Amino acid sequence: MKPKSCFMVMAVVMFFVVYKLTKFQQTQEEMVSISHPFDSMVEEDTTEAVKIGYLPQGIIESQSDLELKPLWLTKSSNLQKDDQPRKNLLAMAVGIKQKKNVDDIVNKFFSENFTVILFHYDGNVNDWHDFEWSDSAIHIVANHQTKWWFAKRFMHPDVVSAYDYIFLWDEDLGIDNFHPGRYLKIVESERLDISQPALDPSLSEVHHRITIRRSKGNLHRKVSDSRTRRRCSGTNNGPPCSGFVEGMAPVFSRPAWRCVWHLIQNDLIHGWGIDYKLGYCAQGDRTKRVGVIDSEYVVHQGVKTLGGFSEEQNTFLRRVQTSKEKEC
Repeated sequence: MKPKSCFMVMAVVMFFVVYKLTKFQQTQEEMVSISHPFDSMVEEDTTEAVKIGYLPQGIIESQSDLELKPLWLTKSSNLQKDDQPRKNLLAMAVGIKQKKNVDDIVNKFFSENFTVILFHYDGNVNDWHDFEWSDSAIHIVANHQTKWWFAKRFMHPDVVSAYDYIFLWDEDLGIDNFHPGRYLKIVESERLDISQPALDPSLSEVHHRITIRRSKGNLHRKVSDSRTRRRCSGTNNGPPCSGFVEGMAPVFSRPAWRCVWHLIQNDLIHGWGIDYKLGYCAQGDRTKRVGVIDSEYVVHQGVKTLGGFSEEQNTFLRRVQTSKEKEC
């Protein structure tokens, strides 16, 4: 067979194969459109595109919240649905030894229409039921786990996306001089994505000078102090001199939390060092979008991790109590 004839035969065969494959693909698509008449929804992930399935348009629920739902719809539950939705979230890891302090915190936040989720690290939930607010809070139990462990597993950004601000607090904070509503007004007016209340230096266990309350002004974003371990001069804008909050009482905007959740390692326990990285999640310049609120401040009691007390901390707490008694 001449080369020209051979080429012609091969071309015809290739054309026939391509035609058949195209026809087969078209037939398959028509069959799929008949059996699945709705658009296929695809969720973009950082590693791969995950097909959700062939679901009708308009019923995709990619997000959730932590609001409790009534088992049966009644007139009272319908009235509750018309109440102002809860737009902010308080989450704490708690133990029964801090029951009184947690009660003070939760009452103040519930009064400002917060959703509250308590992570019980000591396995004790029943002894909280004598509080009126207990049935309105969400209780999750896992023995000997810290708030970072709970947050990574139960506070995925899509689950808490209904909330404008997320308070991920320790249980050992005194809040006599703190009001959540006033605090958030300052945060919003200053456009802070990551913040914390300042610490009362006379009563608190202080680790970083930037967290110390200043007597003038509503907030500060920076500290200048050559006495700090890392000299905080005028040119040092890195943590812990600027763009820094400590891990005991951070507050995150919704966009910042989406970033922070991905920052938390799956095996993170105590959270040591993560506060130096939180500024990366500010939605912009962290020297401007991260701050410490002075006008709404707290006392950091320095209770040992997961509710225990060392002798040093017992001495510290006695000093705090003595100081309060003198004030009275």
